[in-house]
Amino acid sequence: MDAIAVATMWQEAMYLIVMLVVVIILPSLVVGLVVSTFQAATQINEQTLSFLPRLLTTLFAVIIAGPWLLRNMVEFTQQLIANIPFMVF
Repeated sequence: MDAIAVATMWQEAMYLIVMLVVVIILPSLVVGLVVSTFQAATQINEQTLSFLPRLLTTLFAVIIAGPWLLRNMVEFTQQLIANIPFMVF
């Protein structure tokens, strides 16, 4: 296995990880920003008001994007396993 093959696998894995995390974290980040703006405008400093909407948004994002996330992970794993004979000398 040469260095280019390892670097390519590493790059593909890191790209996949970033894409999977962004799909889950970005909606929660947006909801957290909206809730924080609401809290700043109304001067309500309740921790559960900030936590619960972000939790529900994250769960909803996982439910909605779950099949896509799983499909991407399975495709990458299958590609990785299929390429094992070509990487070993």
